Amino acid sequence: SGEEDDDDAGYLDVIVSESKHPPPELSPMPDGLTSQQVVRRHILGSIVQSERSYVESLKRILQEYRKPLLEMEPKILSVRKIQSVFYRLREILQCHSMFQIALASRVAEWDATEKIGDLFSASFSKSMVLDVYSDYVNNFTNAMAVIKKACVRKPTFLEFLKKKQANSSDRITLYGLMVKPIQRFPQFILLLQDMLKNTPKGHPDRLSLQMALTELETLAEKLNEQKRVADQVAEIQQLAKSISDRSLNKLLNSGQRQLILCETLIETVFGDKGQVLKSKERKVFLLNDLLMCANINVKGQADINSLVPLGPKYAVKWSVPLQQVQVVEVGQEGSNLEKDAYVQQHGGKKPTASGLQQSKLFLGPPRLYQELQELQSDLIVVENIARLIGTLNGIYQNLGRNSGTEDWCFLFTQKIFKKKKKKKKKKKKKNIFIFLPLCFIRSGRPVSIMVIFSTPNPLSKISWVNRLHLAKIALSR
Repeated sequence: SGEEDDDDAGYLDVIVSESKHPPPELSPMPDGLTSQQVVRRHILGSIVQSERSYVESLKRILQEYRKPLLEMEPKILSVRKIQSVFYRLREILQCHSMFQIALASRVAEWDATEKIGDLFSASFSKSMVLDVYSDYVNNFTNAMAVIKKACVRKPTFLEFLKKKQANSSDRITLYGLMVKPIQRFPQFILLLQDMLKNTPKGHPDRLSLQMALTELETLAEKLNEQKRVADQVAEIQQLAKSISDRSLNKLLNSGQRQLILCETLIETVFGDKGQVLKSKERKVFLLNDLLMCANINVKGQADINSLVPLGPKYAVKWSVPLQQVQVVEVGQEGSNLEKDAYVQQHGGKKPTASGLQQSKLFLGPPRLYQELQELQSDLIVVENIARLIGTLNGIYQNLGRNSGTEDWCFLFTQKIFKKKKKKKKKKKKKNIFIFLPLCFIRSGRPVSIMVIFSTPNPLSKISWVNRLHLAKIALSR
């Protein structure tokens, strides 16, 4: 972790002399190159430029932030906190300083060899690279938390960050610099994908580029997963801080509750007749034994938020034991779900047809109950029109007993149903319908409600539904 006092364990400070090892630089473009060779040269130029910019950013963090904070007397931050914030950054810089030396020699001989893939494999497949980047990614949330707390509690530290940003030519914040190592491998992957696209079959660089891409993608996936887990731990800590319920807070902090999934979704709540009660953006947390829905409050100190994202605070709107949560697909109206709800509401008695009719829960999308009522009403009007046309004495063009009015009625209603079905199907792809039986108290009695969460895309919906089912199965074992 980044909390260790000995930040230098296993670190060898390699000073790269720019006079002995000048940064990589492409020579002027020779004549007679193919269009593909010209493109590959441009991509190499982008690799060189982006790597130089990245190394400069790492040096800036260490020289303009870490060094002054360590040398300051009296210290704004303790040495332990400074080491925690800038954990593993010197080792990351060391990896890339060595890569720059190798890149410079490869760039110098580019027009003779045109090879780059093997260099990426040699430089970034080492276990040391994965180790230092993993440590940095795992500690990133913790580092940002230390910076946020110091900004709130120590005005001198906030002033220090503001001055550093104001005096820099690009006005980039410390957070903006420190997020760069997290973005580095995805950038490399994009550049190498471009290079591979412009490398013909049989080219000496093609196979090594494919291998380098596979290795970098594997590394990036591992780091992404670690970042996702670290972010979820931070989310659960933030949630625990926001909750006033001490027992719940204790369980969250003790690790007895695990966070499976959390995402910002649109929550729409329906009453017992399909009426929309409310619709709002919420943070939804799926824990191993609970489904929680929280209000998002992103208010914070603007000056701190501009330097480092403060993150939201949550107010829990409702939390329901996972065993009581039922995921419903549209079209299940009138299914066993309805009967189960009736049995729970009436002390275990089996429902009668009239009883179900009275307690009927309309679990469809917004306004479905109302739309069905309107459609029934329209059908009565259409049937009356058909009946009246049938009583005409005279014969009129397009009107009469055999004018096909009944067919027209049928087609008219079929068209409405198709239209409505299509509309609902589109919505359904991204919506999760969740039935919460007897979980809410209204007017002194428990009521069941229907909640629809609109997910960002169909894949998100599938992920939520699958994880909910799996979590429920795990609980029942």
